Amino acid sequence: MGINCSHKLKYIKLKKWLKSRGFEDSDLRPAQFWDTGRGLMTTKALQAGDLVISLPEKCILTTGTVLSSGLGEYIMRWKPPVSPLIALCTFLIAEKHAGEKSLWKPYLDVLPKTYTCPVCLEHDVVSLFPEPLRKKAQEQRTTVHELYMSSKAFFSSLQPLFAENTETIFNYSALQWAWCTINTRTVYMKHSQRECFSLEPDVYALAPYLDLLNHSPNVQVKAAFNEQTRSYEIWTNSQCKKYKEVFICYGPHDNQRLLLEYGFVAMNNPHSSVYVSSDTLLKYLPPLDKQRNAKISILKDHDFLGNLTFGWDGPSWRLLTALKLLSLEADEL
Repeated sequence: MGINCSHKLKYIKLKKWLKSRGFEDSDLRPAQFWDTGRGLMTTKALQAGDLVISLPEKCILTTGTVLSSGLGEYIMRWKPPVSPLIALCTFLIAEKHAGEKSLWKPYLDVLPKTYTCPVCLEHDVVSLFPEPLRKKAQEQRTTVHELYMSSKAFFSSLQPLFAENTETIFNYSALQWAWCTINTRTVYMKHSQRECFSLEPDVYALAPYLDLLNHSPNVQVKAAFNEQTRSYEIWTNSQCKKYKEVFICYGPHDNQRLLLEYGFVAMNNPHSSVYVSSDTLLKYLPPLDKQRNAKISILKDHDFLGNLTFGWDGPSWRLLTALKLLSLEADEL
């Protein structure tokens, strides 16, 4: 059981703000849990097939929200077009900077101030990761840094909107925070392609209050935007007892993926797997194998030197295939 936090001012303000946008109070309450941290508890027992939460379109933050804000005309003018992701990052940073003037302040006030995704961790912490995870973490850092560098000119174009220098507002740590907010908290919601955006898929939606629901690999839910009710809805396929934490499932992810994408790992995760690096694999090859280079070349050409894992059921098909090929005699190759 968790400690009910709905009396806290930031949650009172959030609920009031959501109500003004058409959200009807649900049976969910923000609470603090010893094992998962902040989450939502239910004040009534939930049965399979029950509606967990229904969040009206007006409460959801999408690229449509961004385009109807003061940033809209600058995004529409900018060439080459910015990505939907950068548009949302820019909006979050600008609204956070606006403080009391932001229409989204009650939501921004409950967002995490910091994140535990690898991109936010110190280098000496990342260096302790197993090699396959360390490599992925470094790729993530590079992605976010390149995103920042490629967006600097666009950020500068927004100067007329701000009294303060845009370089101070849209700095690297601000983008890192906004990127993590979107990466860890958005729900999937497909939007039609707009000419003012680049061709990357526009599938992000920030869903206040609903995004307080934590992940469990052991539950099943149905989540989607309902075109009839114009709301984002979550229906549970699992039972949940009164005053217990309500979970949703972010997907059948192993702990490496959960740490990379969301900054946490799941206890007793049925999708857990151990990644085997290509270095480890090749270390145990007979050094005198004359076909060694040919075998490695075949594996590389068919992309079989990455994503090699052991799960609860033993080695994955990819790992077995790689091992079989490496074990072939010269006349079998």
